[in-house]
This record gives sequence, C-alpha cells and structure tokens, in this order.
Amino acid sequence: MNILLAVDGSPYTKKMLAYLAAHDELLGTSHTYTALTVQPQLPPRARVALGKEVVEKYYQEEADKVLATVSKFLARHGVEARAMVKVGPAGEMIAKVAQSGKFDLIIMGTHGHGALGKLVMGSVSTQVLAKCSVPVLLVP
Repeated sequence: MNILLAVDGSPYTKKMLAYLAAHDELLGTSHTYTALTVQPQLPPRARVALGKEVVEKYYQEEADKVLATVSKFLARHGVEARAMVKVGPAGEMIAKVAQSGKFDLIIMGTHGHGALGKLVMGSVSTQVLAKCSVPVLLVP
C-alpha cells in the first residue's frame, strides 16, 4: 500500500505515529510511505522584503524540524519514507498531493495548528475529507 503521512509537528502528529506503532498492519516494509508537511505561505510583503533565498530557506528549515521527528520514528521501525514539502493551504495541498501521487491511504491527526474547528476535528482534516477521494484515516 502507498501511504501518505500528513504531518505538522503538532502533538496530534505524535499521536498518529503512536497509532502506527500499535498497528502492525499499517507499519512495515510491505508499504511505501511519503511524509508530507505543508508550510503556510508567508504574507506577500514579507516574501518580497526577505527575498526568495531567505524565504525558501525558512520553509525548508521549518519543514526539516517536522520531518526529522517522523524520519527518526520510522527508522526505529525499520521503515524508510520519502519526504515531501509543500507551501500553501494545508488541506488543499494534502488533497492535491494525495490525488496526484496515487496514494492508497492518507493518515493524519484530527487536530493540528489550524485555529478553527478544533472542538471536533481540525479544519485541515475537514478540508482533506471534503476535497479528496483517497481514503483518510484520522487519528484523534
């Protein structure tokens, strides 16, 4: 199975990884994994003021912080994952990558950094469910 792990570095990402560790059918060398993190785009004025190089470096550094934890976790379980970084609206980008990457399953936490919708489900999770035809496993 080709699995997309949508991660943001929040405590819900850690819960999702713990869920994977507890479910052998989802974690193993028989699957392929891509860890995707989506960085929110900086405001246009900030991007212009900082310049392209500084902005790209910032996005990569922030993504590396998130992906390092996931990579270490997977390595401890003998699993390698491809890392992917996108910039933009998280829900849209996750759905777009899932559709174009021919993934069989998306696994993500139900809450993250989104300010709205945290009472029941994260706003990003809601967007992914609405915009994507790939099955989604949400871990609370």
